[in-house]
Amino acid sequence: MDTSSALQKSGFSAQVKRGGRLGSPGRCPQARVAAGQARAEQAPLGSSAGPQACLWLSPFVLSCALYFLLSIPTSEPSCLAALVKCLPVLSLVLFLRAQPSGQGSGAPKQAALLCSAVGDACLIWHESAFLCGVAQPGAHQAPVSSGVGAFAMAHLLYLWDFGLTPLRLRLLLPVGLASAPYLVLLLLRLPPGMVLPLAGYGLLLAAMLWRGLARGGGAAWGALLFSLSDSILAWSTFVGPLPLDHLLVMGTYYAAQALLALSAAQGRSARPKAS
Repeated sequence: MDTSSALQKSGFSAQVKRGGRLGSPGRCPQARVAAGQARAEQAPLGSSAGPQACLWLSPFVLSCALYFLLSIPTSEPSCLAALVKCLPVLSLVLFLRAQPSGQGSGAPKQAALLCSAVGDACLIWHESAFLCGVAQPGAHQAPVSSGVGAFAMAHLLYLWDFGLTPLRLRLLLPVGLASAPYLVLLLLRLPPGMVLPLAGYGLLLAAMLWRGLARGGGAAWGALLFSLSDSILAWSTFVGPLPLDHLLVMGTYYAAQALLALSAAQGRSARPKAS
């Protein structure tokens, strides 16, 4: 009995040294595979994709640098200027398409990025209407038809992607307290023909911010930066120019789109539970 007991103890000690434990996935190959897949799904983008993710993000970084180096705002509107401005967002579409199919890089965010690129191109030409862009210098001086612009469609697609889980209605209070005073001050400065379109867009932007904050993580920061970018753009366009307004608008805008794309690449398994 003593010899048998000693053998059992030595076998148990050897198993512990190998990293296993009775009843743990270490003893079963199938359990090890399942545990590895679960860890891969829950791992953040940087640890799961590693160098490959950095490789697919490098075009975004390079195209952002190209846009700011070429000083597009001071150049004449052209197809080349529109292409350079849209390249960072289009590169994020390629980044999402390069992600494994199980990591949540679905169609809504890709479509939202494409709609944003359309809006970016429209904003190159000052005479574009609200139906294409959202706001452009000098456009508020002419009657503008109400409707859904490319950026409004992008926000709708982001709302679709964020979903309503978790709901977190308590976030509506801080979002409303931050959005309502600004929106009222802005609408008071607008010509009558712009009030309804921009009021609708402001409500849609606030809804996107609410759902992004409810999702948390990169989606929350992306929604915050997107809202900040649009707020600076609207104020500098309809109220008065701000110091370094273009740098602030485009810097926060590109950062927001990158964070939203990264939040999609992290996968649906990272979606927080309802509360």
